[in-house]
Amino acid sequence: MTWQYSLIGLIIGIIIGVILMRFSNKKLRKLRVIKDELEQSRQELLSYREALVKHFSHSAELADNMIREYRKFYQHMKKSCNELLPNLPEDKKFFAHQLPEMNNNNQTTIQIPRDYSEHSSSLTCSEHTQHN
Repeated sequence: MTWQYSLIGLIIGIIIGVILMRFSNKKLRKLRVIKDELEQSRQELLSYREALVKHFSHSAELADNMIREYRKFYQHMKKSCNELLPNLPEDKKFFAHQLPEMNNNNQTTIQIPRDYSEHSSSLTCSEHTQHN
């Protein structure tokens, strides 16, 4: 009878072991899949960031080239205008306006216009309604 209890215990132990292995194996596989997906997402993010840096770097380089070429074109047109139309009055000159100078880093020193005035307006609601 003892060997029967031992055999039953062994069978129950094997069944419990199989069940535990099956559930823990699924969890381990799921964990590995999630870990692989996370690593793949990290790699995609890094490559996306690198592509973004390259894109903006190239865009800035193109913008700098465009500004330099525009300067050359403007200077050429100004010189040609002065040579071909030397007797044109100062107020009628086409290229009388000066381009902003560039500093050592090839950046222009432009004063960006503000979207507000220095002083507040003197209009009030009562003045506005009187004119209507």
